[in-house]
Amino acid sequence: MRSLRRWLDDTAGGLPATFWYLWAGLLINRAGAFAMLFLSLYLTAARGASEALAGTVVGAYGLGGAGGVLLGGVLADRWGRRATLLAAHLVTAGLMVALAFSRHLVVIAVLAALVGLAHSMPSPAFVAAIVDVVPERRRARAFNLQFWAFNLGMAVASLLAGLLAEASFLALFLVDAAATLVAALVIAWKVPETLARVRVGRAAGHRERAARRRGRPRPPGLHTALMDRTFLTFVGLTFVLAVLTMQTSTIMPLAMRTDGLRPSAYGAVVALGGVLIVVGQLFVPRLIERHRKHHVLAVSTVLLAAGFAVLAVADDLAVYLAAALVWTVGQMLAAPPNAQINADLAPPELRARYQSVFYLAFPAASFVAPTLGGVSLQYLGDGHWLVVGGLGLLAAGCHLLTGPSRDRRVAALRAAHTQARPRPAAPARTPAPAR
Repeated sequence: MRSLRRWLDDTAGGLPATFWYLWAGLLINRAGAFAMLFLSLYLTAARGASEALAGTVVGAYGLGGAGGVLLGGVLADRWGRRATLLAAHLVTAGLMVALAFSRHLVVIAVLAALVGLAHSMPSPAFVAAIVDVVPERRRARAFNLQFWAFNLGMAVASLLAGLLAEASFLALFLVDAAATLVAALVIAWKVPETLARVRVGRAAGHRERAARRRGRPRPPGLHTALMDRTFLTFVGLTFVLAVLTMQTSTIMPLAMRTDGLRPSAYGAVVALGGVLIVVGQLFVPRLIERHRKHHVLAVSTVLLAAGFAVLAVADDLAVYLAAALVWTVGQMLAAPPNAQINADLAPPELRARYQSVFYLAFPAASFVAPTLGGVSLQYLGDGHWLVVGGLGLLAAGCHLLTGPSRDRRVAALRAAHTQARPRPAAPARTPAPAR
């Protein structure tokens, strides 16, 4: 019993109540966000769209997501985290209802792009709010729990989506809208604004516009993140990590079909990864807490590279399952340090803007992974997986090379933030009584 209590404390202890309400909102959001998983099937089965047209509409959703992460980051730093989260959830719920009753494919494509934008807006605000309220020494466990909730929600969403799609596509969209509203209610009820001095931030926005009119240099903003070499190097390595991870949903199904395996075999491989993350992710913090973050990222990327490289010789389900075990462990190890480094590299006043640039890596990877991966698989065959493995090993080496400079940058930001904190005024001395 004592060991169980210690494990619970190491895994989830010491986190503020606001974090748990954010966590609950994220879990509800992900568990209910299932309509877009079946968008292509809905378009072909219920709206008579061709496969090419359905792919274009789904691509519009991804394009909207790229704009959404940038917009969400800017708004979270200007409006505040809570306002951005509420606006994104309420707009998403309304768009889902509109999608449920839309019939024209052009209208559906426009709505899909807008849903992609609204779906992606909360990501920078969620992470920025977590960094705002969670002490630095406990952020690793907070990000670990965030990753766990995201995957648990996606697993629930996949199950519910299949059941609802068989019953009614209309119910698929309406239940998604209802779940989004529930998440918005949780945030509105229990999550306060975590951005310090919001009014000061608005005043700074007015001063920024006035300074531009007078021709003065612009204060730090989104362009600061886009010119930060240390941060962009880390974002590039995260992009490689995302490209590796997305092999499971883009290229691996094609390879399994070539090997003569049925769709149920692909479902078994994906289910194994989901079960491992839901069951094992809670044990990761104690496993990695004594190791430097770039060492953990290097090891995790090597595991991803090794798992996918094994597919070069895979021809039956057992080998695919064994490889999935390896790369899923890599994913589990990478999630907490990757999120924490991303948070540590951002100046406090630009926290959400940095998050938005960071999250651009994922829509970019969702485009690159299937596009270049399909060409690679067609011309290289099983050699594609050796290329993927080599890319992962290269990224692992880059983590080892760039990790010390990232640590120095984080230390400098912490020192600057500590010096910028206002010091409490010294108590006034009581004058000595006159003699």
